[in-house]
Amino acid sequence: MGTANTRNFSIIAHIDHGKTTLSDRLLEFTQTISERQQQDQLLDSMDLERERGITIKSHPVTMNYKAKDGQVYKLNLLDTPGHVDFSYEVSRSLAACEGALLLVDAAQGVEAQTVANVHLAMEQQLTVIPVINKIDLPSADLPMVRRQLEDILAIPSEEAVEASAKMGIGIEDILEAVVKRVPPPDEAEDPYVRGSVFDSVYDTYRGVVSYIRVMTGEIKKGSPVKMMSTGKSYEVKEVGVFTPKPSPRDSLNTGDVGYLIANMKSSTEVKIGDTVTESRNPAPKPLDGFKEIQPMVFSGIYPISTEDFEQLKLAMGKLQINDAAFTYQAESSVALGFGFRCGFLGLLHMEIVQERLRREFQMDVISTYPGVVYEVTLTNGEELIVDNPMHLPEASTIEEIREPTVKVYMMTPNEYIGDMMQLTMEKRGQVENTETLDERRILLTAILPLNEILVDFNDRMKSMTRGYGSMDYEHSGYQAAKLIRMDMMINGEPVDAFSTIVHRDKAEARGRHLANKLKEVIPRQLFKVAIQAAIGGKIIARESLSAMRKDVTAKCYGGDISRKRKLLEKQKEGKKRMKSIGKVNIPQEAFIKVLKTSN
Repeated sequence: MGTANTRNFSIIAHIDHGKTTLSDRLLEFTQTISERQQQDQLLDSMDLERERGITIKSHPVTMNYKAKDGQVYKLNLLDTPGHVDFSYEVSRSLAACEGALLLVDAAQGVEAQTVANVHLAMEQQLTVIPVINKIDLPSADLPMVRRQLEDILAIPSEEAVEASAKMGIGIEDILEAVVKRVPPPDEAEDPYVRGSVFDSVYDTYRGVVSYIRVMTGEIKKGSPVKMMSTGKSYEVKEVGVFTPKPSPRDSLNTGDVGYLIANMKSSTEVKIGDTVTESRNPAPKPLDGFKEIQPMVFSGIYPISTEDFEQLKLAMGKLQINDAAFTYQAESSVALGFGFRCGFLGLLHMEIVQERLRREFQMDVISTYPGVVYEVTLTNGEELIVDNPMHLPEASTIEEIREPTVKVYMMTPNEYIGDMMQLTMEKRGQVENTETLDERRILLTAILPLNEILVDFNDRMKSMTRGYGSMDYEHSGYQAAKLIRMDMMINGEPVDAFSTIVHRDKAEARGRHLANKLKEVIPRQLFKVAIQAAIGGKIIARESLSAMRKDVTAKCYGGDISRKRKLLEKQKEGKKRMKSIGKVNIPQEAFIKVLKTSN
């Protein structure tokens, strides 16, 4: 089948608008899978994806479709994630396509993530086919959605295909639209072989499996290839396509999307965004790679048992191979031992990585409070990048601290605008713009510190707007702020695992919250323990853990009262001495409880 009959497209949409269900229907309609293999969320192969009902990784699949004009077309589909934390996964998938199906929920209309995904597709100059999904819902409002397509996204509404992925309505119309509107891959006259690696996974028995889109030339089994970023050469052991399971082929030609297995042993040998070329006649320059993803959120991940450190290191190396946005480097903590400082795109990404470590590698881990990367200017003019509160210099040597900010787009029903503005101000944000989208909804644009939206912003926005609000954000540079390091001290000793960088105005409330939490989880000692939150040398919050009292008069039956008094005085003296030299041992469970609840 020639390049003229090949179509590469992906499905993009806001979270929960039905991408994975539509891909299931397309596979059924084109008979790529038999009735026996049919199941919901077929392309979501991870247990985590099925449980949460979300797509985390993009999944390629090749289908053959006989169109109404009698010709057979090869369709390469990439199902993409919808959650804001995985937008890098979407941009990588779009780079391997010429077209995109844009799904819009017929009841909810255009959401914040829909707008962001359309911008991604437009940047890659893809053909966008709008699909209005879930038309079978009683609350579907087609005229409203058509109006929004034109007003918000500037897409002509007559181009929209009406469908219901769940009921199987309009599936053939979608396939016909793909065949007619999406252009075939560009057949450039190019004597060189070039393929772009857009994802990869690690197989215990076969090494690294690279997901590849061939841009020019042909890659065959047995031919020698070279990775352009490392310069290393390999022999191709197997190439093939996904239907949806990997099925071997003799070769992959221009425009094909499939997989390549070469003799790569370790996860460090392949880089996502790399170009594969032939080693006998290598291409002079690589294809444009994907932009490097910079992690936004940092957290320490430590093994609960110190013997598992090496195993955790191996597990993280394997995870990083198909998750370009995840970074890690070794660090140690007095309280938690040896572990890693890890970088993530957001809180959901962090949760997913921890969950994958537990499930796929049976690792028991504990993570510290998530933080972001700060830029620090010292009084001597030196510039520092700080991602760990313990590395923040003394306050007297700091000229200025700058924190990362994000531009947040919030879509909300009209009646909740006051609540949303209140929430934004509470999180130290500034509303820059309000725009009326239709008679029911408005779009708020605000600049917020990334640190403030990390933990509970999305949850609170959802509960305030009864679940109707949606948000999307993009990085928007750094700005100066009054930030300080807050330490937690137990019996006068600072505990590094609980140190955080907070805004001066919020330090007291955060200190009280942590001191309260620690009071609940630290076991009582034989002496009174002070739990304090401190900024520099100043104590801003304190809780006291009362002493555990041993009954020293238990064996004193009858007799003179002065005997009992003497014993109690002796106990008092002992406690006083113990308090001055006594150390509080915080059990591992206490760390886990506090760090989990503060997350």
